[in-house]
Amino acid sequence: MHKPVRQPAAIVGCRTLGENRMNPTSADHLNADALPEDAPYLAATTRWLERAVIGLNLCPFARAPHVQGKLRLRVSHARDTDALLDDLCGELQSLNALTPDQCETGLLIHPFVLGDFLDYNDFLDVADAAVQTLGLEGEWQVASFHPRYQFADSAPDDVENFSNRSPYPTLHLLRESSIERAMETMSDTDSIYRRNIETLQRLGPAGWQALWRDGTD
Repeated sequence: MHKPVRQPAAIVGCRTLGENRMNPTSADHLNADALPEDAPYLAATTRWLERAVIGLNLCPFARAPHVQGKLRLRVSHARDTDALLDDLCGELQSLNALTPDQCETGLLIHPFVLGDFLDYNDFLDVADAAVQTLGLEGEWQVASFHPRYQFADSAPDDVENFSNRSPYPTLHLLRESSIERAMETMSDTDSIYRRNIETLQRLGPAGWQALWRDGTD
């Protein structure tokens, strides 16, 4: 199994929603062209982002783009990998045409294709090749989230997998410059990772699911 590079995380504990009050309309200018049928996928992903990724501080550079309105969410309606690749290439080009002040990062949600994690995992190599083909290597990289995410050498239910589990298969399109800035602010990433695991262990599988589900799905 391909083992993705772990993105650094900085979590010191679980905050309540009141302590992490978000403005979900701040990025309306980036997401105004979403289709009506995209709404449930965008809503579930936003709940997960706000309550889990940001609420638990699993990602060091997730909060700022979201509250500053610099995160773009797109739903791909692709039903096969060729169509998904087309959507990925189009989204990478669209994001690259924007300045960091306009948009810093993007999530390409694809609910209808690559539901099997191993197939999704194989597609990550295709995604990396697309970045190179578009001449965007060193500018953008693709990180990975999936409902059945599993790190190499881990069991399916190991708590470490929760850090990369999302409501739907999702490709995270990151500016390299954003990652470099985040890394510059971190000293001991190993200890941060250990604290993440401790928090996820306290939360447990049931707590993780309850954290970001709305009670109807």
